[in-house]
Amino acid sequence: METAEELKARLKKLSAQATQAKMDLHDLSEELPTNWEQILSVAQRCHDAHAALMQARQQQQAAAAAPSA
Repeated sequence: METAEELKARLKKLSAQATQAKMDLHDLSEELPTNWEQILSVAQRCHDAHAALMQARQQQQAAAAAPSA
């Protein structure tokens, strides 16, 4: 089980990755139709990054709600 500090560090890293993926998707959309072949892979990477971030946030909330032993 992660400590609160480890979880906080992981959340920070996941947040940065999700933000970068969002910007990559945004940049790709502005360049369309150039590089249209990359839409699915960039969108999947963005989806995966945000899913991992949401899961980590849920873990943080669960850890905060759990009574400390």
